Amino acid sequence: MHPRDQTIFALSSGRPPNAISVVRVSGAHAGAILNALAGKIPLPRMAGRALIRDADQRPVDDAVVLWFPGPKSATGEDVAEFHVHGGRAVLTALFAALSSFENTRAAEPGEFTRRAFENGKLDLTEAEGLDDLIHADTEQQRRQALRQLKGLLGDKARSWRAQIIEASALIEAGIDFSDEGDVPAELTAPALAKVKQLHDEIQEVLAAQGRSERLREGLVVAIAGPPNVGKSTLINQLARREVAIVSPHAGTTRDVIEVQLDLEGYPVTVIDTAGIRETEDPVEREGVRRARARAAEADLVLWLIDDDKHQRAAGGAAPVWTVRNKIDLAPLKPHATGVGQTSGSRYFEISAFRGDGLKELTAALVGHAENVFGSDESGLIGRERQRTLLRDTAAALQRSMDGARSGSEELVAEDLRAAAHSLGRLLGRVDVEDILDKIFRDFCVGK
Repeated sequence: MHPRDQTIFALSSGRPPNAISVVRVSGAHAGAILNALAGKIPLPRMAGRALIRDADQRPVDDAVVLWFPGPKSATGEDVAEFHVHGGRAVLTALFAALSSFENTRAAEPGEFTRRAFENGKLDLTEAEGLDDLIHADTEQQRRQALRQLKGLLGDKARSWRAQIIEASALIEAGIDFSDEGDVPAELTAPALAKVKQLHDEIQEVLAAQGRSERLREGLVVAIAGPPNVGKSTLINQLARREVAIVSPHAGTTRDVIEVQLDLEGYPVTVIDTAGIRETEDPVEREGVRRARARAAEADLVLWLIDDDKHQRAAGGAAPVWTVRNKIDLAPLKPHATGVGQTSGSRYFEISAFRGDGLKELTAALVGHAENVFGSDESGLIGRERQRTLLRDTAAALQRSMDGARSGSEELVAEDLRAAAHSLGRLLGRVDVEDILDKIFRDFCVGK
């Protein structure tokens, strides 16, 4: 039997031990398995209590079972759920009982969602949204993933594709009636008007995006500067826990330390780098090299100093904020207000040890994240794959309009077919077998 025709099972809740664990079974034999183990099949979508027994009629657990006959189920197939006590021994016994059935096996990562996709329960953009929702760490990531899961991009793409096919039919009808005088013009004019409208719509979506894709990865902020200016103390303060060693000795941090933060719902990775200085120590020298490389890749650099004698970091692609630390040891200058502007770069004065100025610095980081990611919820594109296919669609539509101006209806029709094909790939409905494994293998088992 082909693996796709086999019945699959997996733990669909958290890692044991738990108070309750959910084991899901999907496939043609789900009903027979449920009846054999529970002694009954409850009414669809109604919970029922049952004593689960294995093939030798030995009790496994007193559980709650549910039955979701296809196609009205999460996967579109017959689905059974066992809500059992979440101990490892209970799950081991239940998995052994499930494995004893013919053509029944443990699911691969993402296989439940892949079957839902293959059975038309969700398109590829919704599947990607589900994956993003599972891996969302912050509120903004959750909101963006939920928009994808609701199918907003998929709905748009289906509407665009239907209109492109409609326009293509008019163009091809004009080709068929090319001997009928003014008939082709009557057919192609409204088609090209629709094509231009669709092209402009897709371009607007592309122009408004970019930020939403970056939200999946988060903002990278590097804390850099000379040795022993308080970089590790600052990252500990931002993380609100000890993630870096704090020492009065220069060169303590030898490698790059990273910590993920949730700043007002925005994902931010803060990097504590080795103190940048000339050194003969080969290990510290490698740490300095890595610090320079990581700071160069960051979206924002906080250049930390403890007095005005330290030279400010050279400007790179990323903006650099100068942060003067240890104001608890050196008094503020008369003109200093805690936050200001110096040579076009933001300037802060803080005490990482005592906490002075950290509220203002954190608020500025949140504001910077808002500017990078955008504060609205209109983003539709969440992945580079989606952006690439929409660009391909827009390019094909542009070529079709250029072809119409040169009087080549056959090329127009071909370019419209290419545009519809790109949207079909976006939805996962045509020619996407090569990318399905890559997408679904990132899901956890049981999803």
